[in-house]
Amino acid sequence: MNHANFPEYISLPTQEVRRLSFYLAMEEYVARHLDVPDAFFMWQVEPSVIFGRNQVLENEVNVAYCREHDIKIYRRKSGGGCVYADMDNVMLSYVSDGEQVGFTFHVFVQMILRVLKEMGIEASGTSHNDIMIGDRKVCGTAFYLLPGRSIVHSTLLYDTNMEHMLNAITPSTEKLQKRGIQSVRQRITLLKDHTSLSLEEVKTLIRETLCKGERMLTPAEVAEIEELEQDYLLL
Repeated sequence: MNHANFPEYISLPTQEVRRLSFYLAMEEYVARHLDVPDAFFMWQVEPSVIFGRNQVLENEVNVAYCREHDIKIYRRKSGGGCVYADMDNVMLSYVSDGEQVGFTFHVFVQMILRVLKEMGIEASGTSHNDIMIGDRKVCGTAFYLLPGRSIVHSTLLYDTNMEHMLNAITPSTEKLQKRGIQSVRQRITLLKDHTSLSLEEVKTLIRETLCKGERMLTPAEVAEIEELEQDYLLL
């Protein structure tokens, strides 16, 4: 990946944390309307569950647990599995020209591996476009295709609330027994266990390593994203 192809960083004029649905709409807006060949941005949300476009809500999400613990639930337009996110991890969005799914996934995975290498962490990608440290997953990805444009988004696990991660996306007692916290903990790893950098320092490193410039959205563009966001609240 040569410097000319580094994505431009897309930023918001204000720093408040928004609903997860806003950032999904922001991805789509950037892909459809911004004249930027390659774009990248990061976001964090209050405790939320996001499930794939082809998934049945009741089969994937413990709705009662989410309501009890004020965990928001959203459907995305990309495929893939159910994901829990909170302020202790960071979501990554990459928008690029073209419709080559495999190639775009490859580019994105290489971007994240590059960041981890800068941190001194040995990692690898899988055939499912997950990123592994050793035999444990630290980052998963999903893909959304628009005419002429590709969106890859992922969850980078710096840290997380393990109780919420387990219970919010595990709807049955049977699954709880099969996939206890210890079992889940054996399949994933947290970035904080492999680096002395804080999450904010990791975010800074990601941006400095991957992005060549900045494109700040205007208030008018943010208003259009908020309008588009309504579609995601209906999914």
